[in-house]
Amino acid sequence: MLQLNTKTFNPEILYVFDYENIGPTTNKHHCHDFLELSIVLDGSVDYVIGDQKTRIPEKTLLLFNPGVYHHESYEAGMSATQLHIGFRNLTLHGVPRDRFPFTSSIIKLTDFEAPFFDVCKAILLEKATAYPGYDLMIKALVMKLIVLILRDSATSQLETNALKLSYEAQEKQIMIEHIIDYLEAHHDEEVSLSTLSQTLYMSPTYISRVFKEETGESPINYLIKIRLARAKALLKSNANITVKEAANQVGYSDAFYFSKLFKKYYGKSPSTLLRRHK
Repeated sequence: MLQLNTKTFNPEILYVFDYENIGPTTNKHHCHDFLELSIVLDGSVDYVIGDQKTRIPEKTLLLFNPGVYHHESYEAGMSATQLHIGFRNLTLHGVPRDRFPFTSSIIKLTDFEAPFFDVCKAILLEKATAYPGYDLMIKALVMKLIVLILRDSATSQLETNALKLSYEAQEKQIMIEHIIDYLEAHHDEEVSLSTLSQTLYMSPTYISRVFKEETGESPINYLIKIRLARAKALLKSNANITVKEAANQVGYSDAFYFSKLFKKYYGKSPSTLLRRHK
């Protein structure tokens, strides 16, 4: 099985939606700069991946790595219900970030097909009921889907042909995992490039450069995202907490500065989020 680092396994869920499509219709050929999981729940659909057209039956998964062009089409009389999930911030040991090392985008599960589709049903139920905390529950369920994909023997067979990172690249990946692990554990403390440098015994310049190469952002920006995500969870789960208390709990002593960051990132102020849950 391809290995996840349990301390840093924290994918960012970009969207989760389901829909039924009835032919005849053809979608636009496109790709993403993130990972997409498309799950055919029932019916059948034709997918063009690259320039290869394949008919996809129900209970089949499609895993599209960044940059993989694809589109779906339906002939007259064809229909299918699909669940689409976009996500990023995924690291597998020895594999480039945000990439599944499978030889094909089309996956038919064997050992874990039943539990996988049970989780899909649970995701649809969470979306339909929208109880408090449903978005966190959906994230947890998506993480479970990823683990089930990696556990299944159908995907482990593909691993042998996977493109592996060089030794140097694997060393960099391990370093990034250590940094993310540290940021997750110490997000409520004073953290700087100097702190990371002293912890890892590496120069701040090298840490900053490699982290940006591997993740697309600086360590400090990554820390901000961790803090704001934790703050958002606090505000949504505790209607009695104040903005200042939430700010303090995630490492910000200045509530005004925290509010500005929060609004810039989420498009709404933390106080607005609180009012919606009262």
